[in-house]
Amino acid sequence: MLDWFFNRAESRRKASELYGAVVTFARRPVLYEAIGVADTPEGRYEMLVLHLFLVMERLRAAGEVAAQQSQSLLEAFVTDLDDNMREMGIGDLTVPKKVKKAAAAFYDRAEVYRAAMAGGDTELADLLARLIPAAAGRTLDAAALAADIRSQAVKLKAQPLDSVLAGNLPE
Repeated sequence: MLDWFFNRAESRRKASELYGAVVTFARRPVLYEAIGVADTPEGRYEMLVLHLFLVMERLRAAGEVAAQQSQSLLEAFVTDLDDNMREMGIGDLTVPKKVKKAAAAFYDRAEVYRAAMAGGDTELADLLARLIPAAAGRTLDAAALAADIRSQAVKLKAQPLDSVLAGNLPE
């Protein structure tokens, strides 16, 4: 009976480690320095959602094998949102509403990202130009961001599942 508890705890630990790797993946300096993503809470959130989407698509492609880990990864994301909002001083009574809204935004973004990834480069670049905030005084290089995202998706797809689950994400 306790096996379920320990397996769940192990799954959460692994998801937390993988989530940390996703955060690092989303904070690659090239995104902010060369491409011009705003290094603000909004810009970092959008990059996190975009990179979380890439990793979760990789897990989704693995089928049932990675389904539990994918769910645990999403739970780690929601927990991190909650923690960060509280650290930013958002009131305890409004945090759950804001977390729910941000988590729902992830699902909305995943749908549009999935459709844009299935389309052409221009479609993806146009979407990114609309969703991703540019750094102050700069123009987001949406074409470069789209090329980077497609490249990262290819790298993730080529990586063995165990490597991805271990948090060995492309750089």
